[in-house]
Formats: sequence, structure tokens, C-alpha cells
Amino acid sequence: MDKIINIAVVAHVDAGKSTLVDALLQQNGVFGEHDQIVEQVMDSDDIERERGITIYSKNCAIRYKDYKINIVDTPGHADFSSEVERVIKTVDTVILLVDSAEGVMPQTRFVLKKALEQNLRPILFINKIDKKDARIQEVVDMTFDLFVDLNATDEQLDFPIVYGIAKQGIATLDPSDLGESNIAPLLETILKQVEPYAGNENDDLQLQISSLAYDGYIGRLGIGRIKSGKIKNNETVTLVKNNGEETSFKITKLFVNEGLKKVEKNEAYYGDIVTIAGCSHISIGDTICTHGKPNPLPPIEIEKPTLSMNFLVNNSPFAGKSGKFLTSRHIKDRLDKELETNVGLEVEELPGSDGYKVSGRGELHLSILLENMRREGYELSVSKPQVLIQEIDGKKCEPFETVIINTPSDFASTVISDLQERKGLLMSMTTGEDNYTHLVFSAPTRGLIGYRSAFITNTKGEGIMVRSFDEYKPYAGELTTRKNGVLVSMENGKTLGFSLFNLQERGQLIVGPATEVYVGMVIGINNRDNDLNVNPCKNKQLTNTRASGSDDAIALIKPKTFTLEEALEFIEDDEYVEITPDDIRIRKAILDPNERYRLNRK
Repeated sequence: MDKIINIAVVAHVDAGKSTLVDALLQQNGVFGEHDQIVEQVMDSDDIERERGITIYSKNCAIRYKDYKINIVDTPGHADFSSEVERVIKTVDTVILLVDSAEGVMPQTRFVLKKALEQNLRPILFINKIDKKDARIQEVVDMTFDLFVDLNATDEQLDFPIVYGIAKQGIATLDPSDLGESNIAPLLETILKQVEPYAGNENDDLQLQISSLAYDGYIGRLGIGRIKSGKIKNNETVTLVKNNGEETSFKITKLFVNEGLKKVEKNEAYYGDIVTIAGCSHISIGDTICTHGKPNPLPPIEIEKPTLSMNFLVNNSPFAGKSGKFLTSRHIKDRLDKELETNVGLEVEELPGSDGYKVSGRGELHLSILLENMRREGYELSVSKPQVLIQEIDGKKCEPFETVIINTPSDFASTVISDLQERKGLLMSMTTGEDNYTHLVFSAPTRGLIGYRSAFITNTKGEGIMVRSFDEYKPYAGELTTRKNGVLVSMENGKTLGFSLFNLQERGQLIVGPATEVYVGMVIGINNRDNDLNVNPCKNKQLTNTRASGSDDAIALIKPKTFTLEEALEFIEDDEYVEITPDDIRIRKAILDPNERYRLNRK
């Protein structure tokens, strides 16, 4: 039997979690001589690799001395915090990564709070100590203040500190001496800080499910740590659901982690993280017990969604041109499949329409789902994101976020003005020696939808903005976000350079020449605050008359292109984003201009 320690690597986005896991794997014999070594090897999903972020928590294992160390790589983005909440329950300690220059960020607070609530004693890893603007001692002090602020116990406040450069696989206990330039000092600190998981194989089995996965051949998989006893393949066990309901099932497959692989085993013991198959209705928080001896663990509470969108059947004139899955049944089947593993998501049918209200933890959480659906061949229309309002103590409340901004001081007043218009409250403001201003706001999520593009424009791309969900606070009142109207096509056909050239004076175009358009499709952003129906398909009238200078070649400004997130942020309540495998279009919910006019008059 192995001596087992389970650790989670937690931090804010871009602090270097996946890179640290790379170093732990590479220096502990996981890769063979001829294996191709990929950076951020745990980020195996296509979108994770493209965006350089971790979306799903994943497990791996290394062997060091006579210990087996299970490692959980967690997401750093606030929208995927439901992943972090669950895995914290399966580990013995967390390695808290903090960037030596950025210091403590909003998500750092969230992940540390969850770890302290589970009575874990974290290990602090100050990463990227080779940065020019590193402020190591200041960041350590900031982290200590955060521990105090979160009511850490005296034992938790006595946390060990490791310094390092994860990208180079270096850890050290003294930032001025890199020693032998390997990761061993971190592993030694883990062994010193954490006792191997204790138990007895003859105890009754207790295993709580903390994650779900799906396999096309063996069905739904439950992942969790064995709290006590041991588990065997092909044995019958009792499953206690979160609601107290009891059922029995037979374990058909049992896997443990070895390196990056899942290895099939006949039995596994207390402390280990295992993956099991055999139950199609297993869910997060369910407890697996010895057959006939139900002894459930406390259920896992998942924080509720804060944002919703309507996923609707695409009814535009271009529906079905590039997608394979078009109907509401297709959309429902795909959402049901997503609910198998994505527990931060809620889905309900919209009465009287071909669509579903899908609620999640933020724009990124939902846009990742939409991007995956688009790549799989789905077509659908999506409404503007709406925050979920709650009633707390008889008051109407909405989600607020902490917004941390670093901007060149020249643009600070514009940023403050913008966020105050969006009902943001300035909490603190400090100006550094490098002519950068550090701003902290508390702002309603509703006001931040669509703000990122304006922020990038107003800071000329030099500002950095980090957002993280804070809490529900009293409703902030009415606010307006988008100040510009749109240019809407009133013709079907292909856009022509001549008409687009004339429309450039009216606003910024989002389509180029020879683009197929339809009535009701948005083709540009108006310079004014009203919507304008235009004809982008109008050609120059041909005559026999020629005049010097009037027939010169036209010069079109490059159209603005929207990513999926930017399109979702841009639209208003009367607009949809049309999502297909080939294109992302913006359109009016009601395509007919006459019908829109009649409704607006009411």
C-alpha cells in the first residue's frame, strides 16, 4: 500500500499553475526518453490550449521517494470556481501560487478562502521570481495580510514559503540562492507539511464524488477520494444521493492515476483518488458506501449561477447553411450531455418558444460552452446575457464583482468616469512610481457586460482589468451600457463596395464587400444612438457619362470583426448573436423592419 498525499495547485489565472504541474511531472519520471513534451500538458482541451487557460480541473500523480502524490490542476478563472470548490474537499493541502509582481488577486482570495474553510494548511509558492518588477517580500506580506483577513488559524498562518520559477522547473527556500535548480525543495516541503493519509483498509468504505467525466464506451464516470476503507472492482456498493435516497450498483471499472494516465486496478485504498464506472445517475456530492452500510458524508454545496442566456433555435434566412444540428431537440440533447459533467450550469425550458434558458457562473463559462457547440456543428441564436436577480431579506439584489485595474495614469480619469456611469464604486486608488494607477472597484455584473472593449479602447490597449465575483448586493438601479445604435440591412443579397463606401460615413462597418446579408442582419455600428436601416447591396448606377476624378478606386476601411465573447457583450435586448460553425453574426430579434417600427411605437 502506498503512502498517499493529495495536493491541489490553486491560484489566480496566469499565475503559472499548469506550468508548475509540468515541472513536477517532468522531474519525476512521468515522461519517457522519447516522449514529446508539451507545455501545459494538463490543458488538453483545444480551447484551453488556444486561450492559455485551465477550464476543467484534472488529476495526475507522481511518485517521489516512497510516496504517491496525487496532483489536481485547477482553473484560475472566476467563472470556473465551481470546479475549485469541489476538488478542495479531496486534498490534504494546497499549493497557493502567487505571482511575484502581480501579488494577491481577486481569485487568490476565493481559492484561499475555500482551502482555509476545509482546515487545510496551505504552502505558499511565490512564482516568477526572475521578473524585473518582482517585489517578493511585499507580495509575501500581502499574502499574510490576506490570511489574517480570512480569519486563518495560528497554525494556518505559520505557512511555509517556497520561491521559484515554474517555467524553468526551479524551487528554492531562499530567493537569493537558486540551489540545484530543481523542484525538489517544493516536494520536500510538501512531505514536511503533510502527513500521509491515515486509515485502515478494514474500515467501512466512504467515497464522495467530487467530479464527473463521461466515456463513450463505459458511460458516466465518478471521480473522488476514498475517505475510508478500500474499494474493489466488480463489488456491489450502496450509493447515498445528496437528497438521502439510497440505491445499489456494481462497480464495473476502477481506475487510479499514474502519471498522466488512468490505470485500471482491482482495488484501491483510503486516501487515493479514483475514477469509477457502473452508475449512470451518479452525481456530485453522492457518497459510495459499503453495501448495506450507508454512512453519507456532508453534501457538497455548489455556488449558484449569476448569469443567464437564452439558447434559441436559429430561424434566420441562413439557417442550415453550415450546421448539422439545428433543432430544439438537438440543442436539448447537447445541453443534457453538458449537465452530465458541468455542475455549475442550470438549464430550463423557455415557455412558448423553441429554446432554453441556460444559467452559468459568468460570460466566459457560457461562451466556452457555445464555442464547443459551434465546433461540433450546432447552429443557434443566443440572447443578451442577463444577470440573475435574487431577493435577500426582502430586498432586490444583484451580483457584484470586484474589479482590479492597472492603467497608465493618463487614462485613469476616463476609466473612473466610465465605471461610475455603470454604477461602479471606487474602493481604492494608488499611483505607482511607474506612472501607472491601481484602481479597485465594486461594480454590478450588469454594468460590466460589454465594458471590456471600451476599456481596451480607452486605455489604448495598455490597461489590465481583472474581474471576480464578490457577492449579491442591493440592486443598483437602471443603467445604460451601449451608447451607439446599429446599422441594419434592409435588403437580402451580397454587399457591394460602392454602398459600403458610402455607409462608412454613418459608422463603423462589421462586414466587408461580397458578404451575404439578409434583412434584419446588423452590418455596422452607427455613429449615433439610434438604429438605422440601410441598403448595403446597392450598386452604382451605370451611365455612359464619365467624369475625371469621379470614377477613382474606392478605399474601404477594414471592418471590425467580433469574437464570440465580444459579440455577446455588444448586443442589446432586441438583438441576437447567430452562431454557426462558419460564422458569428449579429442580428435583430425581429428581422422585419416594419414590424420593429410598429413595436417601438407602442
